[in-house]
Amino acid sequence: MTEPPPSPDLEAFDWTLVRSFLAVLDSGSMSAAAKRLGLQQPTLSRQIAALEAQIGASLFERTGRGAAPTELARMIADDARVMQDGADRLRQRLTRRQTQTAGDVRITTSQVAASYLLPPVIAALQVAEPGLRIELAADNAITNLLRREADIAVRMARPEQGSLVARKLADIPIIACAHTDYLDRAGAPEQPMDLLDHRLVGYDRDDTLVRGFAAADLPIRREHFVARTDDQLAYGRLVAAGVGIGFLAAYNLRWLPGVVQVLPTMPVPPLPCWLAVHREIRGNPLVRRTFDFLAERIPQVLAGA
Repeated sequence: MTEPPPSPDLEAFDWTLVRSFLAVLDSGSMSAAAKRLGLQQPTLSRQIAALEAQIGASLFERTGRGAAPTELARMIADDARVMQDGADRLRQRLTRRQTQTAGDVRITTSQVAASYLLPPVIAALQVAEPGLRIELAADNAITNLLRREADIAVRMARPEQGSLVARKLADIPIIACAHTDYLDRAGAPEQPMDLLDHRLVGYDRDDTLVRGFAAADLPIRREHFVARTDDQLAYGRLVAAGVGIGFLAAYNLRWLPGVVQVLPTMPVPPLPCWLAVHREIRGNPLVRRTFDFLAERIPQVLAGA
């Protein structure tokens, strides 16, 4: 007794073979279809055989002149084209997503950088990519990237979290500076030790400046500061108001008219500038475009300052 042919396994139907089926149907031969798809003819023949095995019927009659479609092939042709059209639309949609530059990107950075460093960079970014909408969050906590509360961070310390991708952009010069009104009243210091004879603007609970003076063998302590604040924006405004000599990132002076550098040869450790993004969203086209633009433009702005 002859055994019946195996039942088709339509549950495991491989719709990716439909592309090969339509190529043979439209080309009229295996060789022409293989050339059209960029395949070897034996490879295409195996794909057609696999599709026929899955549906349990022949789709083409092999003739000397090519491959003639069977009645079943003609019957399923329209449905196969619908599947192919759907695959093409999906591919086009994914391609558009990979190249789109329209949408929201949230950038977080310190108050000072948000106020002085990033505005010209963001202005240039939106000229280059008018479809981007930038949300700028002034926040000193790097953890907001880990909680996905922001897409990109510009930080003045190296992020240590392993889930972040970070790139160092530059070292930001920190300079001693004062408003010309103050210097007209008090004169300009000629050497670092002259700072002891001047009114100084310092930090309150932050001991960064005190530790920096100690490292430079300058006996300047917290009580030498005639005005103290840990708010970086307020700190810059105190210097700009002529309260005394302070220490600011060099790029701030562009936005503080009348504030000039003093003691230009005084060695002050620079502030590193880092760009960070969460590893899982780095591939997002909007985030990647913004990240790359910031990485290119921020060093240029700092160099110009």
